Parts: sequence; C-alpha cells; structure tokens
Amino acid sequence: MLNTPTFHSHRPRTIILAVATQPQLSKAAPEIERLFQFSLFLLIVTGFVTLASTGKLDTLSVLFVSAALLFRAYDLVANRGYHISERWTSYIGVVYVVVYLADYFFISESFVTATVHLVLFGMTIKIFSVQRERDHVYLATLAFLEVLSASILTVDTVFLGAFATFSLVSVVTFIAMEMRRSSGASVNSAPLPVPSSRHGRRRSSLMLFGFAVSRMAVAIVVGMMLSASVIFFTLPRLSYGYLSKFAQQNSLVSGFSDNVNLGEIGRIQQSSQVVAHIKVDNDPQGIYGTRLYLRGTALTKFDGTRWINPPHQAEVMAYHFGGYFAIVGRKSPLSTVIERFALGASRNVIRYRVEMEPIGTNAIFLLSQPRYVIGRFREISVDLDDAVVNLDRDRVVGDYLGISDLSQPRAVELETLSAEVPPELTVRYLDVPDLDPRIAQLAHSLADKARSPYEKASIIQNYLTTQFGYTLELPSSTPADPLANFLFTRKRGHCEYFASAMTIMLRDVGVPSRIVNGFRGGEFNQLTSSYILRARDAHAWVEAYIPGAGWMTFDPTPVGSAPAMTSLRRFELYLDAAREFWREWIINYDLVHQQQLTQKTVTGTRDSLQELRRWGLNRYQRLLDLARRANREATRQPRRVATIVAVALAGILLFFNLARLLRMIRRRVLARNPRSAPQSAAALWYEKMSRRAARSGYRRKPSQTPQEFAASITEEPMHSAVARFTDHYERARFANSAEDAAELPQLYEEIETRK
Repeated sequence: MLNTPTFHSHRPRTIILAVATQPQLSKAAPEIERLFQFSLFLLIVTGFVTLASTGKLDTLSVLFVSAALLFRAYDLVANRGYHISERWTSYIGVVYVVVYLADYFFISESFVTATVHLVLFGMTIKIFSVQRERDHVYLATLAFLEVLSASILTVDTVFLGAFATFSLVSVVTFIAMEMRRSSGASVNSAPLPVPSSRHGRRRSSLMLFGFAVSRMAVAIVVGMMLSASVIFFTLPRLSYGYLSKFAQQNSLVSGFSDNVNLGEIGRIQQSSQVVAHIKVDNDPQGIYGTRLYLRGTALTKFDGTRWINPPHQAEVMAYHFGGYFAIVGRKSPLSTVIERFALGASRNVIRYRVEMEPIGTNAIFLLSQPRYVIGRFREISVDLDDAVVNLDRDRVVGDYLGISDLSQPRAVELETLSAEVPPELTVRYLDVPDLDPRIAQLAHSLADKARSPYEKASIIQNYLTTQFGYTLELPSSTPADPLANFLFTRKRGHCEYFASAMTIMLRDVGVPSRIVNGFRGGEFNQLTSSYILRARDAHAWVEAYIPGAGWMTFDPTPVGSAPAMTSLRRFELYLDAAREFWREWIINYDLVHQQQLTQKTVTGTRDSLQELRRWGLNRYQRLLDLARRANREATRQPRRVATIVAVALAGILLFFNLARLLRMIRRRVLARNPRSAPQSAAALWYEKMSRRAARSGYRRKPSQTPQEFAASITEEPMHSAVARFTDHYERARFANSAEDAAELPQLYEEIETRK
C-alpha cells in the first residue's frame, strides 16, 4: 500500500512514494530534459492505449494503469517529482513474482494474460522509480512489449493506426534522447540559456517538441512504413507466425460444443460480433441469401432440456497433398442404403471460401453435403453425424475452401419414397426421452395421414413455421418441460425450440432426425461479394433421414425480416470490407497470397501494356484518317481550307498571348486614368520615365533610390524635370495621392521634350 507524500523542512525523505527530487540522471539543459520526459511518457501512453484498444484487458488492469498514468501526467505538468525509492522497488518486485505465479496458475491461467499483467505492473512501478540512464531504455522497451502484446491479442485494423502513432512517437522519443545525450555531453562547454519563468520553460519545451516532430520524424516514419510494406509483400512468407500459438481466442461461441441447452442460441443472437465471412464462387449478387446453412455440429441425444452427443469413434482423415481432404465417397457405418436420389435431377456443386474469426472452436463449418475441404490442416476428423473437426492443435481454424453438393431431388420424387428405415439408424436417431405425452399426440395428429417420410417432415415443418411466433425473449422462469411449454403454452421461441420440437415430433412418427447447429444466411456485402456472418446468425435446424435420398435439411424456424439499410449500416459494410481486406492481405498474407499477388501484378501489367499499345494504334489510325480527309478537302477547296488554317493559327496565337494582351490593355487604361489607382499608375509612369531617361544617357542603377537617381543627373533642365517627377511619384506611390498621380503624364511629357 502506498503511503501519502511526506514533507520535511530540511530535506525530502522517500518512504514508498513521496515528493522528492528525482535522481539527477543527466546534465542536459532543462528544456531538453523536459522534452525527453514528456516524449517518453507519451510513448508509454501510446503503448498502453494500443494494448487497451484490443478489448482484451480486464477492467481492473485498465483502471489501475490509467490511474497511474494520469497521476504521472499531473506529476510531469506540475513538476512535483514524485518518486519511489530503489529499496521499495526491489521489495515490490519480489512480491510480484509470487503474484505472477498465482496469476498464471490460478487467476488468469494464461501465459499471455499473466505476462501482460507483469508488463503493465512493471511499467507502472518503473515510471515512478527511474534510478539510472538504462531505466529510460527499459521503459521504452516495456512500451514496445505492450504493442507486441497488442499484436498477439488482436487482428483488427485499429492496430494499424495505433502502431503508426506508436512509431511516430517512438521516433520523436529517440530524437529527444539523442538531443538529451548530446546536450549533456556539451553542457559545460556551451550551456544553453535557461528561461527564468515557468511559462518560458514551457514555451521553450513546446518549441523543441515542435522541432522534434518536424519533417525528420515524419520522414523517418513514412520511410519505415514504406520499407516495411515492401519487405512484407516481397519476402517469402510462412503460414503462421512464431507467436500465433499464444494468440488469445475469443470466448467460445455456444452451440458448437457437444451439448447445447435450450435458450443458449437465443442469447448469442443478441450479439453483432462478426464470426465469419463466406464468399461463394460466381455469386456476385448474393443469390443464395438465407439458403446458406453453414453446418457446425449435429447433436442426437435429448434429455428434455439439452442436446448432447453420445461418445463415438470419429474417422480421422490424414493430410492430403495440397491440403485436399476428400469427404466424397466416405460412407458412415449407419449409411448402408443406396441413396439414388441424393444428387437430384441437376447438379448444384458450389465452391466457397470461409474466413473464420478466432471464436475458440475447432469445428470446420461447411455447407450441407460437403465433398472436399481444402485448408492448412494436418489432420481432420469426420464423425458419424458428418461433423468435420480440426485435430491440428498448432493451427486454429482460419481460412479454408469448401466444395459442397447442394443438389436436391424434386419434391414430387421425394413424396414417392417410402422405404423402410434401416435398423442401424433407429437406436441413434429415433430415441425420445420421457416427455409430455401431448407432444407425441400432436405429432401423430399432423403426420399420420402422410404417405412418405418426406411428406411427414414437410407437414410438421409447415405447422411450426406458420402457427408459432419467433422471439429472442427468454422465459422469465425455466419450466420443467421447456419443449411442452413452447408447443402448448408460450408458442413463441427461437431456433433451437423450433428445431428441437420438429426433431422430437419426427422421431415420434418414425422419421430419423437430428438437430444441427451452425449459422444461417448472413448479410451480403456487395463491396466484397461475401456474406457476413455474425453471432446473431447462429442457428439451429433439422436434418431428417429420407430413405432413398439421405439426410435432408429442414428449417421450421420462421424467417425474420431483414434490417433496413441505413447510413449507419452502410458505413458498417464499408468498415467490414476494410477489415476483410486487412485480414485477407495482412493477417493471412502467406506464400500463396504472395504468388497470387505476383501473378495478378504480372498479368495486370501485361494487360495494361497491351491496352496502352491498342490505344496508341487506335489514336495513330485516327490521326492518319484525319490527315487523309484534310488532304482531300485541301485539294477540293483550297481557299476554304486556307481560311480555316489562318483562323486557327490566329486563335492559337491569341490564346498563348492573351495574358500579355490583357496586361497591355490594363497598362493603357491605367496610364490614361491615373486617378483610378494612384499607386499602380505611379509605378507604371516611373518605369516609363526611367526608360526615357536611359535613352537620353541617364541610366538608373538598381541600388539607387528615386531621389538618389534624380540627384545623380547634373545637367539642367533634365535634372529639374526628373526631380519634379520624382516628388510627385513618391507622393502618389507611397501616399496614394490621386492629384499627384494625375500630374505624372504631363510631367513625363516635359521630360520627353528634353534633349
């Protein structure tokens, strides 16, 4: 605990924090020392703001460090000199070793978080306990570590602006450090004058600060950015950085684990956090819209309040050449029936790119019926429910390509399929817990008259879609049977209630089914031709097994209205486009992107040169055609052509001499009416008089004033005429006298008549 400042009349005494004279570390001039202290403090503040802008710091750390920095700012402005003694600094450092271990093993349980806390604490203590010259370098290093921590904790575009600011302030700080060192070395031989007042010292510091952040600092930072950009885009790149394994992930998005409680997705859907971008090949207008179902995890066992997955053995797929994982052709042990209608009447195979944000899950989200996965994974697994999972712990689920077959048979064909359900599917996908009997009664009343499993699923889906309402509001209290409460009492809910109700009712009427969690639709950004998936797009739907067709997607949740496009939403789309570009070409820039950029650059340059060549040939051909037509016209009508050429030449000459003509006209008007502008007229007439005198042998030297020039003329009567002209000129030129300006033409005529 910090003691309050203590004051003594004879000399200051430092306990933990007291007003004391900071150790004299440098003999630099006071104004340079003050500049250095301010710039170093700004460097520390910039590093902390960069770290805090990631949003990953806990509230206590932000408040603690902010309070310390504000106190330090007051200390610098007021020039109080608060200081922690070296002995207490050692005690506090030893104590924090224990705190750091407790933070790492018990509190945060994260190496990155605990280390960030250590850096912040060390910086806070050190700004009040500088003892030696190297402590300043230590503080600058801590500020850099804050920026380094921020680079690990975020992939946002905010870091670019924060880093640019940090670079500028760091250059200013090191310029001030060099100025301080040079001043300290030469202060005895050439001391700088010290302003006597506090305001003088502040003005001097501000002047030096303005000098420091001058063209040199800006030029250095711009040069750093340009050279870093060239190096970044040209050097061979690896897929992941050395610190990527320490990158902190966002909190796990619910709905993608092995169990989901009813109501969880409703809470997620109130968040606008971006979780993924999907770009579908040959889809520049967003024609898929809400038909995009990005599949995450399928859950099969329901206990009345939550869905879980029973333990099962997943099939591990090894890494294939080029990152290709072929899911096509794989047959689950539960899929023994020939699915003759699965591909439908026409093929609809699409290729798409998924860019996942770090949401803390190893699920690989794919569209229905995936055939291939292409990504930087060593191993992936596919379970019995066709969920694809990344098994590579060293590589997070980031960007990957997917190929899915969205082909569907026609409804008239599906309604004729009524084969028996394979026995191996009944145990896993027809299990129903002990629920309210009214649920089964409702299912049978709806589907008993249906002729096929597909028709049963369609009837139940249509009933839930049209007879129930959608809401994100959660019940005030959790009912004992939430599914029965949804179907018979509340009749409103969000997606997992609709999907759970349909899955249970399908099982009651003998149709194998499972619930699937993932994302649906998203907002289409025309700037990037990609779909933006947010946390509010988290969704649950149903997959029902239709004998002869396989697993088919059904969504009983009513589709809500799309939000109106406002200026704010349009701005968010522009911002998201910038972030997507930043993630694609900065965060995920690797050798593949480098090759792609090189290929585009070479192709674009070649196409531009060809286009320029075609443009030149086209213009040359037009010029030849114009010359031929002009030759024919000159042969048929020579006088007309000559007239046109003469007028054109006259126009060209007039155009290029227009400014000179306007000046001549203005001078003539001014010479005839000197009263309108006495000063300009006086200058004009004096120039004219000087030329006339020069023709008579009296040339005015550039160093002579008008009076000196008049005095230099000794011959009468020229001397008297020039002297009178000079007197009137000076009054007109410098006193703006219109009467004297009006006399100048007549006086000039007198000089003109003198020989």
